[in-house]
Amino acid sequence: MATPTNDSSISTFDGIHAVSPALERYTTDVLLGDLWNRPQLSPRDRSIATLSTVVATGQFPQLASYISRAMDNGLTREQMSEVMTQLAFYSGWSSAFTALPIVKDVFEKRPRQS
Repeated sequence: MATPTNDSSISTFDGIHAVSPALERYTTDVLLGDLWNRPQLSPRDRSIATLSTVVATGQFPQLASYISRAMDNGLTREQMSEVMTQLAFYSGWSSAFTALPIVKDVFEKRPRQS
């Protein structure tokens, strides 16, 4: 799951809890425990919606973890590529191009799916 910053001192749930116990609780209980598990959308579809929002709003420090989660939820490299192409037209060329090196890095760190 994504963390709110690249600052390693709060990049874990323990670190978040040390600063804001309520935010850590909402993250684990509501966001991860409820929202991501609602049956109305598949985890894969939730991942696509989340990726789109993260790229469109420029939340790039969180992007790698959401890409990994999307791939864990069944999004293939080819589908990720298509999502980035779609986002270029709707969120802006610059947003999509800023995301591409992050996507590439995640691809390089993950084994290819067969």
